Amino acid sequence: MVVLGAGRGSRYLGPRHKLAEPLGSHSILSHTVRNAIATGLPVVVVTTPAFADEAAGLVAKRDVVVLGHGTGPAPGGMGDSIAAGVAARSGAAGWLMLPADMPMVQPLTLLAVAGALSHHAVAYAQLRGQRGHPVGFGAELFSELMRLSGEEGARRLVARYPAHPVDVEDPGVLQDMDTEADLASLRARWHQRSNLAAG
Repeated sequence: MVVLGAGRGSRYLGPRHKLAEPLGSHSILSHTVRNAIATGLPVVVVTTPAFADEAAGLVAKRDVVVLGHGTGPAPGGMGDSIAAGVAARSGAAGWLMLPADMPMVQPLTLLAVAGALSHHAVAYAQLRGQRGHPVGFGAELFSELMRLSGEEGARRLVARYPAHPVDVEDPGVLQDMDTEADLASLRARWHQRSNLAAG
């Protein structure tokens, strides 16, 4: 699994980078990585120097791929991040792409999409007909994933190959965090879920 956390987060105008924003007792990045780790699948975190230490506190240092220089943005865009994550686990049977700003995606959802890759080249989580994350790619797409660059990401591959929807009852697959309003919504849902768990 590749946690994609090297983006600029330029749409978010809060006081800090969006991945550093707290959600309960941990940061957005930390929650997303912890959910990935909870699956038991190998996890690679692609990030910038600003988050390298935090990521290395959650996974082995060898599983942290750092892009960019200083505290600046990663070179290129999502495509470069995906290619870097795939390169770090080139011998894998497939790869799940999980944006680091999606801390509510549940481990069982991640496992369900990963399981679909044994029969499909591309699979993605779907909630009531709406396409969400993660998106998974089988090993046969290694060469094409490695050629990705820039901001396009993997949309071209998802469009080119039959993509299998994995139906889940997990609203987290649709909830990313690009704006301050997104963060407020995320925190509201987080507190609601925490209260239900405590009750």
